[in-house]
Amino acid sequence: MAQYFGGTIGTDWRDSQPWWPPEPAPAPGSPNVLLIVLDDVGYAQLGCYGSDIETPVIDGLAATGVRLANFHTTSLCSPTRACLLTGRNHHRSGMGRVADLAVGYPGYWGKPPRENGFLSEILRAAGYATYAVGKWHLSPEDETNMAASRASWPLARGFDRWYGFHGGETSQFVPALYHDNHSVRPPRSLEDGYHLTDDLADRAIEFLGDLRAVDADKPFFLYLATGACHSPHQPPRRWLERYRGRFDLGWDAWREQVFARQLATGVLPPSTVLSARPGWVPAWDSLGDRDRAVAARFMECFAGFLSHADEQVGRLLTFLRERGELANTIVCVVSDNGASAEGGAEGSINDIRMLNIDPAQPAEMFARLAEIGGPLTHNNYPWGWTMAGNTPFRRWKREVHEGGVADPCIISWPRGTVESSTGESSTGESSTGQAGAIRHQFAHAIDVLPTLLELAGVGLPAEIDGTAQAELDGVSLAYLLPPGGSRATERHETQYFEMFGSRAIYHRGWKAVAFHPIGPLYDDQDPNAPFDADVWELYHVAEDLSESRDLARERPDLLAELIELWWAQARRNQVLPLDNRVLWALVHPKPDRRVPRDEHEYFQGGAQVPESVAVNVRNRSHELVVDVTIAGADEADGVLLALGCALGGWSLHILDGRIRYVHNLYGAERHVVESAELISPGDHRIEYAFIKDDGLGGTGVLRCDGREIGRGPIRRFTPSGFNGVGAGLTCGYEWGPAVGGGYTAPFPFRGVIRRAVVRTTGPVTRDPLAELEAILAEQ
Repeated sequence: MAQYFGGTIGTDWRDSQPWWPPEPAPAPGSPNVLLIVLDDVGYAQLGCYGSDIETPVIDGLAATGVRLANFHTTSLCSPTRACLLTGRNHHRSGMGRVADLAVGYPGYWGKPPRENGFLSEILRAAGYATYAVGKWHLSPEDETNMAASRASWPLARGFDRWYGFHGGETSQFVPALYHDNHSVRPPRSLEDGYHLTDDLADRAIEFLGDLRAVDADKPFFLYLATGACHSPHQPPRRWLERYRGRFDLGWDAWREQVFARQLATGVLPPSTVLSARPGWVPAWDSLGDRDRAVAARFMECFAGFLSHADEQVGRLLTFLRERGELANTIVCVVSDNGASAEGGAEGSINDIRMLNIDPAQPAEMFARLAEIGGPLTHNNYPWGWTMAGNTPFRRWKREVHEGGVADPCIISWPRGTVESSTGESSTGESSTGQAGAIRHQFAHAIDVLPTLLELAGVGLPAEIDGTAQAELDGVSLAYLLPPGGSRATERHETQYFEMFGSRAIYHRGWKAVAFHPIGPLYDDQDPNAPFDADVWELYHVAEDLSESRDLARERPDLLAELIELWWAQARRNQVLPLDNRVLWALVHPKPDRRVPRDEHEYFQGGAQVPESVAVNVRNRSHELVVDVTIAGADEADGVLLALGCALGGWSLHILDGRIRYVHNLYGAERHVVESAELISPGDHRIEYAFIKDDGLGGTGVLRCDGREIGRGPIRRFTPSGFNGVGAGLTCGYEWGPAVGGGYTAPFPFRGVIRRAVVRTTGPVTRDPLAELEAILAEQ
C-alpha cells in the first residue's frame, strides 16, 4: 500500500505543495508517568503499610496520594509485570508463570503477544518519551543472549531506551547488565563502591536529563523496576549496619507490632484477624541463640536493602522536584508479589545450592555470619520473616492465598485528582506523619494500565503497528482517587488467580481458594495428587481479609458457584492445562533450535554468554583448550576462560605467571589445580581436562604444550547450576566477584588469545533435578 501524502506533487516546485506526516503530540500539560515496581516486597514491609523498616520517600508518596489496601498481583514476578504493562490477565499474555519456566501451551509461552500492547507502546504512540530502567524478566530465557532475537526486549516493546537486567535476579554488586540491546559491564567496580540500585537511579536521572536537554516539554513514561528486594538481599555496607539489633525481637513479636499499626492507621479493616502462624514456621522462642542470630541478620540485610532502594527513589523524585516536574508526574508504586519463601525454612546464603540439593546448614551460616549481605553470599531470609512480611495474611509468593497476591500499591499525583491529606513537602516525605487516603475496594495489577491511561488522558488504540488490540481485562481505578473515592462502589468485581496449580477466584467480596503443592515443601499434601482432590476453601474477604474463617462447609452452594466461575475464567484466559511441575519444566526446557555440538569456540573480550546457552560442562568430562601469545612476562597474567563468580563457577587463568584452574563449588569450597612452574613468553597451547569418575567428581589435569604440569582431585563437580545471579561464560576476563582467590575480577588477560575452545568429551550426566523429579513422580 502506498504511503499517504497530503500535499501536492506537480512537475516542479512551483506547482507542488509539501506536506509532512503528523507527529504524535500529547495534549498540552499532559502528565509524566512514573511506574515503580519493587520486587518481592510483601504487603507489610513498607512503612505506610505498617512496617518499622524505614521507607520515608515511599511513605511520603502515600501521604500525598492514595494507598490501595486491597490491591492484588499474580503471586509471581514475570506474570505480574505482564499484567502491569498490558492490562490483560497473565495467562492471556503467555505468562502463566515466570518467563524462565515457559512450557508449550499458549498461556505459558513466556512472551506477551503483539495484540496485548504494552503501556510503553501506547504512550509512545501518543507522543511520550518512554524509558525502562531495571529488571525486565519478560523475555523467554533462550532470548536473553547476544545471539537471540530482540523481539521481546524493551526496545521492541515500545521503550526508547533501556538499562537493566534480564531474568529474575542478579548480583547487586556485579550485575549482569544490558544497555538497550547489548550486554555491558557495570560502570564501576565493587571496590569503588558500586551498587546496582544506585546505578539504576543514576541511569533514570540520566535518561530524563538527556530528554530535557533537547525537549523541555515532552512528557515521559519511566518504568523503574528495582532489583530490590529480590534475593540476594545485598545492601551497601552503611545500610547493612543501620539495622543491627533491630530484629532481635523475632518474627512473632514483629508481626504482632506490625498488625497493631495496620489496624491503628486504617490500612486493615477493624474486622481483620491476624492469621495463625503455620505449623511449618517455628516459633521464634523455640530457636536457639545461634539460629536467632542468623535469622536476625538475614532480616537486617533485607531491611537495609529496602531502605536503600527507598533512598534511591528519593534521589529520582528530588531530580524531578528541583525541575518543577514532580507535581505533574503520576507516580505509581507497586510490588510484584508477596514476600518470598525461596530462602527455605532456615534461610539461605546461596540459593543456587538449593538447586544443587546441597543447602548450607545452620552451623555453616553462623560461621559465615559476617559475610551475609555481602558479595560472597546470595542471601535470602527464612520462612518466619516471609510470614511476617505478609502480615496479616496466610502463605506467600508463588501461592494464591492473600500472602502471595496482596501487595502494596500507591498512586500519587499532586497536580491531578489524587486525594492528598498533607500536601507535598520539600523532601517528598510526609511533613506531618499523617497517612494519605486509603481505599479498600478490590484492585488488581491489570487495573494499573487503564488507570494510568485515563489519568494521562490517553485512549486505548484499536491497533498498534497494524496489529489489532485485544480487549483489556483491567478496570481503571481513577474513580477511587478523588476525594470521596472511599465511598465509591467497587468496579473490579471478579478476578481469577492461578499459579503452579494453586487457584483462586474473587467475586463481589467472596474468595474461593485451593492450594496445590509444587513439591514436598511444608505440607503433608501430595504434589502429584489429582487436582480434583484439592480442597477448596471459602472466605468472605469483605469482612475477613486475612482468610481466617473458612466458610466452605457453611456455604457449599456458594463455593460450588465460585468454583464453576473459576473454570469459566480459566477457559477464557488460557489457564489450562493445570500444571504444577516446576522441576519438570526445568529439565524439559523449550526445544533448542541450535544443532548439538561437542565443541564450542569463544572469543577474547566478547560479551558474556549466559549459562543457559553456554557449553554444558556440569559434572561431565570436558576439555578447555586455549592457544595464547604472550609477548613478555608482564603480559602473562589474566583469565583465559571462566564461567560464574564467587558464588559458583570455574576459571582457567594465569596468576603470577603460573597456569591455574579453580572449580568453585557454589561458594562452599574451591578445588584448585595449578602449575608449579612459570609460563614463558611466546606461543603456547594451554589445556585443562576434567576426567569424570563414577561418583560426584573426578580429576583435573593441566597441560601446557602437550606436557602435563598439574593434576588434582575435584571432589564434587557442580551438578545442576553454577550461580544464580547471571554471571555467564567469558573469554579473556571474568564477570566477578572472582571465581578463584588471589586476584580481583575482571582480571583481563594481557596477552592474545588466538583460539579458545571447550570440548565436551563425556555424556551429560543425570541431573539431580531429574532424580528429584523421579522421586516426586513415585510418591
